[in-house]
Amino acid sequence: MSSINTQREQRLGFIYGVLSYLIWGFFPLYFYLLKPITPWQVLMHRVIWSFLLVSAIALLLKRWQPIKEALFNPNILKPLAISSVLISANWLIFIWAVGQQRVLESSLGYFLTPLISVTLARIFLQEKMDTYRLLAVLLACIGVAWQVIHMGQLPWISLALAGSFGFYGLVRKKAPVDALTGLIIETGFLLPFALIYWLWLIAQGENQFSFNTPFTTFLLIASGAVTAIPLLTFAAGAKRLSLTAIGFIMYINPTMQFLSATLVFKEPFNSTQLVSFGFIWAALTVFSLGAVRHYKKPIVKLAKA
Repeated sequence: MSSINTQREQRLGFIYGVLSYLIWGFFPLYFYLLKPITPWQVLMHRVIWSFLLVSAIALLLKRWQPIKEALFNPNILKPLAISSVLISANWLIFIWAVGQQRVLESSLGYFLTPLISVTLARIFLQEKMDTYRLLAVLLACIGVAWQVIHMGQLPWISLALAGSFGFYGLVRKKAPVDALTGLIIETGFLLPFALIYWLWLIAQGENQFSFNTPFTTFLLIASGAVTAIPLLTFAAGAKRLSLTAIGFIMYINPTMQFLSATLVFKEPFNSTQLVSFGFIWAALTVFSLGAVRHYKKPIVKLAKA
């Protein structure tokens, strides 16, 4: 591939990546509009409409062959069954947090996610941790401990979001499938439960889908696209970008959530939280510096050679 084509691919990957994290960054504003709907019903609609959308995309792109192969491979199905539970738990906690106007805690969770992922990789995959990563994790632990000591409570929303997404990424490593195939199977696992729940809601007279404004109904249906599109564009961007580039743009999402919490939702942000966030931001700075240093090494060695 020529240097011009490489640059074009990297530029396209950057656009895809930024688009994904921008969409995720707007999630608090989007799901806040669905506050009148119970979190369980919002989750139900995310699953149903996501499944329908990605199935339609697979049909249009004629991508059913890899899906069929995955469905008959237990080594892929088992981890995807687990990952479907993890990602649905992540979605549910986030939806609930937004409805309770605790977006500040959700933003902290997504700031913590890369550090949690590194720790899980060390524990379960025996991946080595250099000095930068060790220091980053230590700073993050201090930041969390500061909140526990000075606020008297564990930031469970932040840890639950970071932990569920960290374990999700860990489990997905065991299922080497593309984003479209993975999302279809994951939502396919959840689909029967979502449909049964919907039928139960209708029987109980508690179905909120058809008893709201047309705009709310539209938002519920569109939640499928809002869920699926950033996952698919991220997958397309990840193929074209280095891990270092992905590591930097991933901070767009929690930064936007942080700004939404403080500027739009006017959530209180006291000095104790500032110190805690300060440690987390310092940890991410160290983590990023280590990533840059790591991925520059091959280039330096090649230049010397």
